[in-house]
Amino acid sequence: MDEITFHTRLHRPGTLLDVGAHDGLITRPFAALRDSRVVAFEPAPPAFARLEAAFAPAPPPHVTLVPEALGDTLGSITLAMPVLDGVAQEQWASTAKTYAGFDPARVAVRKWQVPIRPLDSLALTDLTHIKLDCEGAEYEVLRGARETLIRCRPYLTIEIEERHRLGSTWSVPAYLDALGYETYFELDGAWQPMAALDRATMQRASPDPSVFEASDPYVFVFYVFPRECTEQALQRLIR
Repeated sequence: MDEITFHTRLHRPGTLLDVGAHDGLITRPFAALRDSRVVAFEPAPPAFARLEAAFAPAPPPHVTLVPEALGDTLGSITLAMPVLDGVAQEQWASTAKTYAGFDPARVAVRKWQVPIRPLDSLALTDLTHIKLDCEGAEYEVLRGARETLIRCRPYLTIEIEERHRLGSTWSVPAYLDALGYETYFELDGAWQPMAALDRATMQRASPDPSVFEASDPYVFVFYVFPRECTEQALQRLIR
């Protein structure tokens, strides 16, 4: 199941967050959902320019585009993006990685200082859905969203990859578990709890942007439910 289908089937009126919006692949369908307000965060300047262009001449009143990163601090942070053989790898842009130590003949690094804030600073009261894609910074984003997660109980989809941060497939679900959330993944049409993830065969990939190899299957999108809603939500998804 893709992330758009997941959020669409479980849609509840309220605010939806697209964290790591890139050029709006999920922001746009979020905006089409009934009774939705969408806030899209994208700190990489080239990607944010395309995100704005996707809603030109201006986004509708219920869509807010924010050129900032989310995390657990308020201020600024370095966003690093690898450039492989002269080609920008925007999908790897990260506030959690420096991309130092790889072959300098192939991998250059472009950096920006970007604004960062905790999600809790928005004081949202109607957050219903979060899509999170931040290349290794998931833990900081969620730590900065602690009070909002407790208060609003949104559904989440999160990309978590060991290649971007060792131990993240353990630490992120554990943090969410402590807040009353359950993490699942889907494989071959079946929903599996996080405990079923075999990292050696389902999460093997190189952290080097110049090395294109990964396990088959490669499971990196995870679906997160408030514990009190898990059973009912899974019944809505399995149909």
